[in-house]
Amino acid sequence: MALPESSYERLRAADCADEIAYVRACLRLYFAGPAASAGEVSTPGLSDAMLADIARLNKVATFVLKVLSRAPAGEKPAELFEWLDTYRRRTVSMNAACLMDSLAIHEALRDRQIDFVFLKGPFQQHLLYGDHFMKPSGDVDILVSPAGFSKARDALRSIGYEVSGKSRSVWWVRFLGEQHMNRGNGPKSSTVDLHYRLQQPGSPSPRDSDGFLRRKQLVEIAGTEVPFTSAADTLVLSCISVAKALFNREPCAGHVCDIRASASRLDEADQRRVLDAAASQRLDDTLLLGLRAADVLLGGAGTLLSERATRVLSRIGNEDLLNMVIAPWLSSLRWPQRRTVLWELCGRAPVRYLAEAGWAASADISRRIFERPTRDGGGVER
Repeated sequence: MALPESSYERLRAADCADEIAYVRACLRLYFAGPAASAGEVSTPGLSDAMLADIARLNKVATFVLKVLSRAPAGEKPAELFEWLDTYRRRTVSMNAACLMDSLAIHEALRDRQIDFVFLKGPFQQHLLYGDHFMKPSGDVDILVSPAGFSKARDALRSIGYEVSGKSRSVWWVRFLGEQHMNRGNGPKSSTVDLHYRLQQPGSPSPRDSDGFLRRKQLVEIAGTEVPFTSAADTLVLSCISVAKALFNREPCAGHVCDIRASASRLDEADQRRVLDAAASQRLDDTLLLGLRAADVLLGGAGTLLSERATRVLSRIGNEDLLNMVIAPWLSSLRWPQRRTVLWELCGRAPVRYLAEAGWAASADISRRIFERPTRDGGGVER
């Protein structure tokens, strides 16, 4: 769902080009490795508040913190560094709770022999960065097959989760293919996003979502092995997240960082296999869009996939694509029409484009019917 406009007010009201460039420079230094000097970026004249907003909205605050931690004590921007350190500690607390919730969910689904995988979250962060606490994870995402959706929902109810009212509608269940389930209230509440579909209407969906279940890998947490997406599928899912963010005009540098971290682990043979696998899922252009975004934000990787990626949305210049990723609030940004992006991601194939566009139109009609506000401004509960 799109972020509220209030998230962008301070950034939209000011010229934050230098702050955007600073955050981008920090991300490049992070991926350049520990030997890269944080002294190559400086903050004189920059707004700490805007830097914090950009890092927070893009979920890259911990990346910036790790880069600034390399700088000599006297060269760190004190106020920004203190904010980043507090953000990191809150992320540790949030993700630790998410990991504990994940173990309870794993036990409940395993006991009922329900096939599933965890998506994103602290497990992915540990696989990509060796750190469970790189980005805040406020909920647990799991994928099941369409046939296992109601069984998984019942299993989660058995440990205290209930479907959130807003996600009971036809639009959520039929078109988004997911439901939110909550347990408890207040600071110790827990949320599960239960999926059987992996992309919202308006961007191409995988042809075979069950394939993500068949290709799962096991990862260990606290002595327990839990199912997670394969390395190749983790990359593809990060690219799906970027396509979704661009559709909703949300900042997504954190997802782009995941793409670079995933792709950097692949040799050329692996890259070919990933591209072939994405093509079989009708997601090859979605994959290449994510990879192009990574090259624009973090610098070209000079790989086979990077060479292929230059053709995707080629009419959009690198500067515009950069801002679409990290600063979508900019009033100067020339956004392409959503149907133009969908056309490109469908490989410019008319039949496929019409099918996806029709699905998106049906979803929009359903959303207008079932998500309309009530008199007091709340959502319609079904």
